[in-house]
Parts: sequence; C-alpha cells; structure tokens
Amino acid sequence: MGRLVITHSTYLEGLIPLLKRLVKDPAIDTITPAVIARVRGRAPELRLRVSTPISGGWKLVARRGSSAQEVFVVTGLGAPELEERIATLVGSKGKG
Repeated sequence: MGRLVITHSTYLEGLIPLLKRLVKDPAIDTITPAVIARVRGRAPELRLRVSTPISGGWKLVARRGSSAQEVFVVTGLGAPELEERIATLVGSKGKG
C-alpha cells in the first residue's frame, strides 16, 4: 500500500476519497494532489484521467465543475493499466 500526501487545504469535492481507494493498490507508491485551476467547460461529475508521464509515474488531471486539479502518481504502471484501475474505481464509487 502506498501513501497519499495531503499538503493543500483545498481539493476538488470527492477527490480525496477516490485517491484513498486508489492508493490501496499495491502498484501505487505515492499520490500527491497539487494545483487547482479554473478551466473552460464543465464536468458535471468528478473525472480523473492520465495526462502526461513524469519521472517515476504519471500526472493525472481531475475535473469537476469548472475546476481542474493536478494529481501526481508515482507508480511502475503504464498508462493503460493505470487508466483501467482508475476506471474500475470511478465505476465503483461509494463502494469499499
């Protein structure tokens, strides 16, 4: 089990519970939520997608409403495997 780094006081609604479930995956080492920004368009519900590779893992972008938050994940997983695990978690919202 990895660790979830809580450093900010503000997060997108529903993001931390989702990340707490993701960090239980043995292939995940560290998850660090980062900058929140205003964006164009609206995402009616929380969405999390793999964005770009970083050294040792991936940058994810979480979207909800007109806000987006960067999330850095340190893992040995490739993008398709990480996307699959995120899709499983998003699909099982409220369970576990």
